[in-house]
Amino acid sequence: MNYRIREPSLHATPILDLRPTQFTLGMVEVELKRKGWKKQDAKKLADFLAHHMAPVIVGPGEQRFLIDHHHLARALFEEGVKTVFVTIVADYSKLDEDEFWNMMDFRGWVHPFDSKGRRRPFKDLPETVEKMEDDPYRSLAGQLRNLGGFAKDSTPYSEFVWADFLRRRIKPRDVRRDFAATLQAALTLARSREASYLPGWCAPHGDTSGAKIGKTNKKGRALGKPPSGG
Repeated sequence: MNYRIREPSLHATPILDLRPTQFTLGMVEVELKRKGWKKQDAKKLADFLAHHMAPVIVGPGEQRFLIDHHHLARALFEEGVKTVFVTIVADYSKLDEDEFWNMMDFRGWVHPFDSKGRRRPFKDLPETVEKMEDDPYRSLAGQLRNLGGFAKDSTPYSEFVWADFLRRRIKPRDVRRDFAATLQAALTLARSREASYLPGWCAPHGDTSGAKIGKTNKKGRALGKPPSGG
């Protein structure tokens, strides 16, 4: 996400004081971050927190709105970390509610879509990272990128764009029943021409059918379980 850092805060801020700017996150990604955190020693953990400050916007009533690192914040909270250092990207504390959300929307600093891909009112955003809901398709998109299904891109909320693409082509019960097999189906879809408009699309130009991983129907929906190791 593109933003210009204005002011680092030298005071630790409670994680639960940071207001999310999105409804959902991928709990698979959260769990991976938790596992990584558990492997570090105390000194490395302190250094990590010092170098991974949470970017925030100061809003009406001096509330601090988290505009990135939601997965990290949730993972840290789940691991018992109470506070993080923050970086103030912009101060909109003098704006009223409507002006504030207009600016947040204009700058691409809010993603008001729920776990079913429906746009919701800004007032319905969760109050804390603890109350954010899981979107299995965001997990699917995150793991798809980790496997090279698409490249990291500067487009705001690019993983959510991919999540919506997959949501329309892979059934929820398939994601819940066999995440690994569904991930292989997502790789097939990611290499199709149907996905070529998405941010970070990186399928080989000579082969965009995804035939090496599995077959799809005319709508791009995966058919059956793709071969293992594809």
